[in-house]
Amino acid sequence: MSGHSKWATTKHKKAANDSKRQKLFAKLIKNIEVAARMGGSDQEGNPTLFEAVYKAKKLSLPGDNIDRAIKRGAGELGDGVEYHSIMYEGYAPAGVAVMIECLTDNRNRAAADVRLAVGKNSGNMADPGSVSYQFARKGVIVVPHSFGEDQILEATIEHGVEDIELIGENYLLTCDPSKIVETRTALQQAGVDYESADVEFVPSVKVEVDAKSAQKVIALVEALEELDDVQEVYTNMEVSEAVLLELETLPE
Repeated sequence: MSGHSKWATTKHKKAANDSKRQKLFAKLIKNIEVAARMGGSDQEGNPTLFEAVYKAKKLSLPGDNIDRAIKRGAGELGDGVEYHSIMYEGYAPAGVAVMIECLTDNRNRAAADVRLAVGKNSGNMADPGSVSYQFARKGVIVVPHSFGEDQILEATIEHGVEDIELIGENYLLTCDPSKIVETRTALQQAGVDYESADVEFVPSVKVEVDAKSAQKVIALVEALEELDDVQEVYTNMEVSEAVLLELETLPE
């Protein structure tokens, strides 16, 4: 789940190290294919592909898989699949807004699977535009906290960074989406090894929830993330430190 709550950051790390690794790899490969199809196979001239490959390497996707995905997306292997980008909107329990980003080669399957997962987990689908107004598109760059905040600010302050926040073991930098390439380039030039740089939906209005509600929202998000067509799930759920501690004691 994106949105980078403390729970989401921890869960993302877990996903890269347990049985969900293969599903994560499949989504990374799909991102690379789409980026190569849209902008060509030259990473230097295709910032979206550069970031997709960079993120995949950080999450230990094998190099051979990356190379094949680039060639397949660019049409060099002749067996590329055409994916469609679709955004669904809805509500999770406790009035938490949900944005569901899909990449699919079958719109009907994606729509049916998303609706089923949302309905089975006490959520509701919403009309286009009825949820998205609660989010803003932002460039989000994740930097390990081993780099000092002063070092990060010094590298990026003149390159469009709007905010920097320590979440768990990482700093989260936000910027205008048009500035994300400039900002991550400034970090690279300053010797700062960032984890990822993506354009995401960041909530402008957050909903604070109790532990039981958070558990239900998490169950819905995890059900959506299990779907092959779903790439990212964004919510505006706010979870306090106290609720995080309580979540650890609740039965699953």
